[in-house]
Amino acid sequence: MTADGLIGGSPGRGRLGRLFGRSSLGRHSLTRRLVWLALGWSLTLLIVTGVALSLFFHRATLSRFDQSLGDTADALYAGSTVEDGQPVAPPLTDSRALLAYSGKYWQIAVLGPDGRLKAVARSRSLWDSVLQTAPGTVAQLRRAPGEPVHYDVIGPAKEPLRALAMMSRLPGLASPVVFMAAEDRRPIDRDVRTFAATTAVTLVLLGAGLAAAVFLQVRVGLGPLFAMGREVAAVRQGKAQRLSKTYPSELDPLAGELNALLDHNQEVVERQRTHVGNLAHALKTPISVMLAEAERQPGALAGVVTRQAEAMREHVEHHLRRARAAARTTGSGQRTPVAAVLDELSRTLERIFRGKVVIDWDAPEELDFAGADPHRLHLTIEDDGPGLPPEQRDAVLKRGERLDETAPGSGLGLSIVDELARAYGGSLTLSESVLGGLKISLDLPRAED
Repeated sequence: MTADGLIGGSPGRGRLGRLFGRSSLGRHSLTRRLVWLALGWSLTLLIVTGVALSLFFHRATLSRFDQSLGDTADALYAGSTVEDGQPVAPPLTDSRALLAYSGKYWQIAVLGPDGRLKAVARSRSLWDSVLQTAPGTVAQLRRAPGEPVHYDVIGPAKEPLRALAMMSRLPGLASPVVFMAAEDRRPIDRDVRTFAATTAVTLVLLGAGLAAAVFLQVRVGLGPLFAMGREVAAVRQGKAQRLSKTYPSELDPLAGELNALLDHNQEVVERQRTHVGNLAHALKTPISVMLAEAERQPGALAGVVTRQAEAMREHVEHHLRRARAAARTTGSGQRTPVAAVLDELSRTLERIFRGKVVIDWDAPEELDFAGADPHRLHLTIEDDGPGLPPEQRDAVLKRGERLDETAPGSGLGLSIVDELARAYGGSLTLSESVLGGLKISLDLPRAED
């Protein structure tokens, strides 16, 4: 005979305790749903904000850059003169335009009859190169004379340039003149990337802090719900009779309904116990009278009456025991140490069947009965007798069923055990023992801490 408790999960936490505690981020968790919903909106807003800020910074930086190019082009237009039928550039003081391939360039070009631009003056920084235009730039200049056209192009040193071109006319010159300015755009691109990276890191840190704040807020906000779950678990375990804590107004109606349900269930149980008790006591007296009369008037009829009356008494006692067991499972959740009971039971059986049976049992000292899933108590009893065929195993669990009519008994023993096991949320199964006889496995819930 062996008994062992299989522990799954942390002690002291029932099904509701696990639902509102350790598994609060499970697949069907309310906490997980609220956290992901809040994080979804928050992270979306952070991403949109980050992209918007980066785009705004890029446009603002590019706008300032274009403004600088526009100032250069305006200075060229304002200071240019015409000598011998050719535009002459004004002296500009920007030293970068004097260094070859410095990244700062300007150029004055005239529009020829063929629609192409011909450079007539340029900065020293261009050296022996000319500023190129993007496809369609000349057409845009013709459509909007005097309006600046911005475009990107490759410079003489193969660097990316941001350029501006503006078409206008100079007094004394028949052909339109195009004033062009360009500058290396890598510094602004680098600033944009730096800003985007800084913004991303900042928003990631903000998102992490926001995620922690959201989780904490949800946990604190749902704290009363978790507390209610633990209190309901305490009621189920028999540690409390009702929900006694004060809850927020949103949960107070639920707490009231739960208390009303507990009161109703207790009332129903008590009423059923009373009915069963009254019926049993009402039957005991007639049964006792029948047995007494049968003893005073012996005979064949008296024997039949005695046997049937004894059977009726067995049934009455059986249902009384069931009622008491059901009351205990829905009552205060009392516990029974398994080791002590097995020790007393084994000594009792050995005294009754002196010399016929030897009982060997083992159970942890801390194992108690009864509690709730998934902590279980497994009790296994095996013998080396003739055993029981598979087709007869279900029959012996039926009330009043006896396979051996020659042996004394009422056929209620195994059926009582089976019904009591099911009343406690357990099960009883019959199988073949490794010893050659019958193996009886009793599975019962283990008491919670």
